[in-house]
Amino acid sequence: MKIRLVTAIILLCGWVSVVPARSDSGPQVVVSIKPLHSLVAGVMQGVAEPTLLVKGGASPHGYVLRPSDARLLSTAQLIIWVGPQLESFLAKPLATLGRQARQLELAEDLAAQMLPLREGGSWEAHEDQDGPAGHLDHAGQPLDPHLWLSPLLAKLIVARTAAALGEIDPAHREHYQNNAERLKRRLDELHRQLKPRLAPVSKIPYVVFHDAYQYFEAAYGLNAVGSITVDPERQSGARRIGEMREKIKELRARCVFSEPQFMPRLVATIIEGTGARTGVLDPLGAELPAGPESYFRLLKALADNLLEGLR
Repeated sequence: MKIRLVTAIILLCGWVSVVPARSDSGPQVVVSIKPLHSLVAGVMQGVAEPTLLVKGGASPHGYVLRPSDARLLSTAQLIIWVGPQLESFLAKPLATLGRQARQLELAEDLAAQMLPLREGGSWEAHEDQDGPAGHLDHAGQPLDPHLWLSPLLAKLIVARTAAALGEIDPAHREHYQNNAERLKRRLDELHRQLKPRLAPVSKIPYVVFHDAYQYFEAAYGLNAVGSITVDPERQSGARRIGEMREKIKELRARCVFSEPQFMPRLVATIIEGTGARTGVLDPLGAELPAGPESYFRLLKALADNLLEGLR
């Protein structure tokens, strides 16, 4: 009797092991960069985890798609990216590998709320404002793709993400919407915390490595006066370096910020003889672990590093 019972249990366990996995494990979602991945992960929390393409300290400006990335795109149900101006490496693959997926191109979807791309590498100081939130008329101007660096636009990204997920996975639509509302409240709170923290340094001029922070500057009334490089994929020449050195002296920029993805030694060359400090800003969170908390840690780290460099 005992032998029969043991045999039955073994057979039952063997049958359970070959039963196909349930199909309610959530949709397959691929996200281009870490800050967007964090927001998407927050919306999907409790259902499934999205997959991140550009990992670690890599930059989307010069990323090369790998075979494993191509396989991810070919099986994805939803692909979320900013657009070809930021992730140029995705433009052609998405026309072929990602054809079957629902694609959420944020620069296209949120164009009316985005800021125009600044020309050149030095700009006039802008007025204090709460950043882009309403409808803007750009009359065909190229748009700045670094839209995730405003918590106000992040709320719109969260809303668009929840809607897209609800389309491909209606069974969890309410769950996505609830997560999105919770995230929006957290983003509002983050914005309320950062405004008074950054107010004491809002008028101090500084220079960034490349023009990636316009949305953060607009949200908190900061006084960035220029960028070292116009195109982060191209090395700055001697003329450009000389121009920026003179600009730093002229405007008495207190700090020149490099980025972990690019060449910090170039910053040391540029500030020589100017009296400016050096600091580091990271628009992507290279050292942060991917996940729902990464976005909040990223913006707090930006505020911390700006305060350290400008005080």
